Amino acid sequence: MSEAYFPVASGALGPEENFLSLDDILTSQEKLPVRTETALPRLGAFFVERGAGAEPDSALPQGSKLELPLWLAKGLFDNKRRILSVELPKIYQEGWRTVFSADANVVDLHKMGPHFYGFGSQLLHFDSPENVDISQSLLQTFIGRFRRIMDSSQNAYNEDTSALVSRLDEMERGLFQTGQKGLNDFQCWEKGQASQITASSLVQNYKKRKFTVMED
Repeated sequence: MSEAYFPVASGALGPEENFLSLDDILTSQEKLPVRTETALPRLGAFFVERGAGAEPDSALPQGSKLELPLWLAKGLFDNKRRILSVELPKIYQEGWRTVFSADANVVDLHKMGPHFYGFGSQLLHFDSPENVDISQSLLQTFIGRFRRIMDSSQNAYNEDTSALVSRLDEMERGLFQTGQKGLNDFQCWEKGQASQITASSLVQNYKKRKFTVMED
C-alpha cells in the first residue's frame, strides 16, 4: 500500500490517549475552560490579556479564567494540590445533555466539537460530580445516532455523501466510511467483481527461497 498514513487505533475512549493516533493528538489539542485555584508564578506575562505591560516574573493571579489544551489541563490537574479547577464546556453541560436525551440526531456534532465522544470521555479524568451524567449522555447519544448513521451509509450507494457526513463527529465519520466500504464490497461481489484470493507476498517469497535451497 502507498498510503502516507496508516490509521492507528484511537485510545481516546479508554483511560489514556494513544500518542500514535492522529485522532487522539487532535483531541488533546481541544481547549478546556479552567480556573486557577492558586497564583502561578512567572506566568502572568504569557497571557496577553493579563500580561500586557506586566513584568516578566509576574504571577498569574488566583481565580484567573483560562482556556488550556486538554493535555496541559490533565497534566496540571491534581485534587490534592488544587492548582486549577476545570469547568465543563457548554456542549457537555446539563442544558445540552437534555437536548441530546430528547433527540440526539438533530445536533450538528461536528460543529459543536469534531471529537465529541473522545473529548467527552477524557473529561471523566477530572473529578466532577457530573461525571456519571456525562458518561451516560455520551453512551445514549451514540446509541441514538448509530442506527441512523449506518442506515444512511447503506442507502447512499454511488451518491454524494458530503451533506450526510457534515454533521457527524470524527468517530461517526469513521463508522459511516466503514458502512460505505462494506456496501461497496458487497455490490462488487454481487456483480462478480470481487478480487480473487491470492497467496501473500510472504508465502510466495518463502516458496522461492525454498526452491533455491533445493536446487543448490
